[in-house]
Amino acid sequence: MAEIAIEPGGLGASPNGASHNYLENTGKHKGILAWILSTDHKRIGILYMISIFTFFAVGVSLGFLMRLEMLVPGPQGKIFDAQQYNALFTLHGVIMMFMFVIPGIPATLGNFFLPIQIGAKDVAFPRINLLSWYLYVTGAIIVLCSLFWRGLPDTGWTFYVPYSIRTATNVTLAVFGVFVLGFSSILTGLNFLTTIHRMRAPGMSWFRMPLFVWALYANGWIQVIATPVLAITLLLIAIERVFHVGIFNPALGGDPVLYQHLFWIYSHPAVYIMILPPMGVVSEIVATFSHRTIFGYKMVAMSSLAIAFIGYLVWGHHMFVAGETQTAQFVFSLLTFLVAIPSGIKVFNWVATMYKGSIDLQPPFLFLMAFIILFSIGGLTGLILGSLATDVHLTGTYFVVGHFHYIIFGGGVFIFFGALHYWLPKMFGRMYNKKVANWALGILFVGFNMLYFPMLLLGYEGMPRRYFTYLPKYELLQHISMVGSWVLITGLIIMFWNLIRGIFKGEKCGANPWGGTTLEWSIPSIPPTENFEHVPVVTHEPYYHPEAEPGFVAEPVPVAK
Repeated sequence: MAEIAIEPGGLGASPNGASHNYLENTGKHKGILAWILSTDHKRIGILYMISIFTFFAVGVSLGFLMRLEMLVPGPQGKIFDAQQYNALFTLHGVIMMFMFVIPGIPATLGNFFLPIQIGAKDVAFPRINLLSWYLYVTGAIIVLCSLFWRGLPDTGWTFYVPYSIRTATNVTLAVFGVFVLGFSSILTGLNFLTTIHRMRAPGMSWFRMPLFVWALYANGWIQVIATPVLAITLLLIAIERVFHVGIFNPALGGDPVLYQHLFWIYSHPAVYIMILPPMGVVSEIVATFSHRTIFGYKMVAMSSLAIAFIGYLVWGHHMFVAGETQTAQFVFSLLTFLVAIPSGIKVFNWVATMYKGSIDLQPPFLFLMAFIILFSIGGLTGLILGSLATDVHLTGTYFVVGHFHYIIFGGGVFIFFGALHYWLPKMFGRMYNKKVANWALGILFVGFNMLYFPMLLLGYEGMPRRYFTYLPKYELLQHISMVGSWVLITGLIIMFWNLIRGIFKGEKCGANPWGGTTLEWSIPSIPPTENFEHVPVVTHEPYYHPEAEPGFVAEPVPVAK
């Protein structure tokens, strides 16, 4: 493990063993109040996790209904009409994007493990951290309230104008809810940036930080800089709907293309908000289960910042058919290809880390392998959409839907599941059933590809996205996709059942069940309330494995007489 100088008594427990873990109630509040009024970053991470996966279940249910709607072609025999289907995919997109994927890893595992990984007792602003969760829940409730008042919003999660201005459904309440959710994201990003800058343990220089912390650092800058642009843009929609000011509405002298620019200036960096923290998780898992130092540690760290920086400059590739000049199209296409370079650096360095490593095929590592395969497919299909000639044919088709889910679900969400399998034993002190976890992953992988790969083929053949019906020639691929959704949901049910059962009834595990080398593995499972009894002093980079060094000789094990 990374060498850490520790004062007598250890990191996680006092000499007399009196230190409480974070699940024990030692405050003045009892019951649920002890949780929803707590400023402990670990409890706030658990609150986020419960909230986020509740909305994930709702989003998956809506997606299942959308696939069921595609059972038969033509308008006959349909479960929903066109208006209801529009509302389904709008809510599915809003919930999955703004309530699950964007807050996902940072708000849950980032909140829980960032302070521990840098040797701090909490985040810089504990009360603001709790406020961010309240804003998240408030924004989510506002969005859900739009379901029951003046009709479901039916604009798609992008809220494109002029339709979002002209529709009679309750778009104003929905965009206001997303506006509030944006403030939650901004506060989380500010908290993480300040914590990383000001609260690192003695000896933890920038290049001794775990790569998960680097990913959250790059992600924090995107949250702070890009999210206000979305908040202002959505607020302008509400203002235009209420006061009929001509900002985006061409009938009043506005410019709908301006909305697209403002929306994608945030929403393309938002893709990296979704994928940078998972990339940080990958670095943690690959180092732990390969039992090797990360190959090219500094390049992996810098590539996170490069992805964040270049990600601000590529929004225009969403608008190749929206009336951009040819010069703008060439520039945005070039930048889109450039952002693949730091992503490629990461994948190369992960694979190089595995080379000649002593790989331990535990469930988190298998999730990592699934991530690399699916994310690579998503990245390669993204290059097809980034090319001008092919994008003109494929934009607005099912190909975009398939690509997007390979990046976000196959990339971000799969590694989120891998992160749960990696860190839940540390969070709750109990281990899930590993064989069931492996079976769940296999079912998830098969179901995912059955569900989304046919969408790439459907888009190539020209089927438009967001249509509630289709021509008979697309029926076979639609049926394969629909069956894939059933397989995928089966895998999700098995996986979550296994994890929840493990939390409550699994075998107890030690402080370091995986042989990890970062600071969280040096404290007990379940972590103490204040993380460390004594402040650690870090003297090595985080993935130091002396046994992997050339010429390493193990110390002889004393034999009892």
